[in-house]
Amino acid sequence: MSAREEILQRVRAGLGKGDAATRRALAERLLAAPVHGPQPVVDGDLATRFQQKALSLSSTVERVAVMAEAPHAVRRFLDAGNLGQQAVLTSDLLGLDWTGSGLEVAARPARDADQVGVSGCFCAIAETGTLMLLSGADTPATVSLLPETHIALVPVSRIVATMEDAFAFLRAERGSVPRAINFISGPSRTGDIEQTIVLGAHGPCRVHLILIGEQQ
Repeated sequence: MSAREEILQRVRAGLGKGDAATRRALAERLLAAPVHGPQPVVDGDLATRFQQKALSLSSTVERVAVMAEAPHAVRRFLDAGNLGQQAVLTSDLLGLDWTGSGLEVAARPARDADQVGVSGCFCAIAETGTLMLLSGADTPATVSLLPETHIALVPVSRIVATMEDAFAFLRAERGSVPRAINFISGPSRTGDIEQTIVLGAHGPCRVHLILIGEQQ
């Protein structure tokens, strides 16, 4: 028997275990009560742990007390980097006072020419300094993926300890999985050429996080 035939035989044997309805019911039971493997202990303030990990991944971070301060924090970052005063943002952020910050914003999916994208996030993961973003009509993925600069607003109340906690949060709050989930851990990077790390190889070359909420 060739390796190919052996693999196909195993697949056929697996498919033969019960009809489609039985297999579906089994899969749904496993998804409803997932079994977690060993997880790290994430002690202390989750926002502080998230910030430390994000900084280690070459993100930059500013903390503000309330969401209303976020547009001015975005303006400060853009001014400090001489990055202009225009941005595309996800429409779930339109309620903030962008005009008062002096920025010119457009709520739409990003295009090739857009240099700055501003988004929120579904949640953030303290263990790895990672953002969890969900695609949707109000949160197009292009805003965080196409522009050279991605700025994310991160409420500290939505920082969880681990990846497993993030998926549990998603199931509890949304019930179903959206078409796309994007995990962002700092600027995009590659080490393909002589193992030299290059930022911005296939996505934003800078990621700035604005943590929103009082420090503990």
